Amino acid sequence: MDIENQVKKTLSKIKLSKREKIFIALSGGKDSTVTAYFLKKFGYNIEGFHIDLKIGSYSERCRNAVEELCRRLKITLHVYDMKKEMGSGMCYLRTAIQSKPGKKRLKNCAVCGVIKKWILNKKARELKADKIATGHNLDDEVQTFLMNILKGSPELSRNIGVLTKNVSDKKFIPRIKPLFYVAEKDIKKFSKQKKLPVVYEKCPCAPDSYRIQVRKFTEKLSSEVKINAIKNFEKLFKKIKIKKTKINYCERCGEPARNKICKKCRLME
Repeated sequence: MDIENQVKKTLSKIKLSKREKIFIALSGGKDSTVTAYFLKKFGYNIEGFHIDLKIGSYSERCRNAVEELCRRLKITLHVYDMKKEMGSGMCYLRTAIQSKPGKKRLKNCAVCGVIKKWILNKKARELKADKIATGHNLDDEVQTFLMNILKGSPELSRNIGVLTKNVSDKKFIPRIKPLFYVAEKDIKKFSKQKKLPVVYEKCPCAPDSYRIQVRKFTEKLSSEVKINAIKNFEKLFKKIKIKKTKINYCERCGEPARNKICKKCRLME
């Protein structure tokens, strides 16, 4: 099945309405760019959202690529400037967090990921988005599943799916993954064929990422093996009863949290 038909099939699976306002989390990379391309082509009501992390020239290239994409697709772009909104770029903020007692072993991507998720959910809600679309692909999902298994925390994979299975809450914006069943190599090939504005280089702050180590293994697997892994995983989790988690609101920022203080505020305390 070609990439376009696969995305159509995935979107029909979650019954996405064209009346809904969908925020595309645009990084400047190939995955989120191709996600936006297809949602626009299929006639969905989309707007772009980009977090400018202020990581030197890398962030400048990413922002330029996102702005060019939104011009081509003729969609509204919202930009969250880390320095203006939080007082510093991601590198300075991350280093400050990692310098604190008990947080020195935190990986760069772990810190960045928590903060970006907090920003994305909060801003999407404030701008009245119905759903957030991300560029997560087949390879990403297989890697996440394996990482959780290897870390001894398979229950962390319970939210994996085309539609993120978060606890229903008025402050949570549901997330969709149109490229869920599409291999990374096919996305890269497609983006180059269409000559889309994409930054193909990896984030310069991610060399110590555990995901990169797992990726080296999954790169050796065929697309068929990855598809089978994800489909078997989906069947497995349908049979597992998940204990309902009570959602609190962070005592400091008011955002959804599983504890009294959300992950982002705990990082920054």
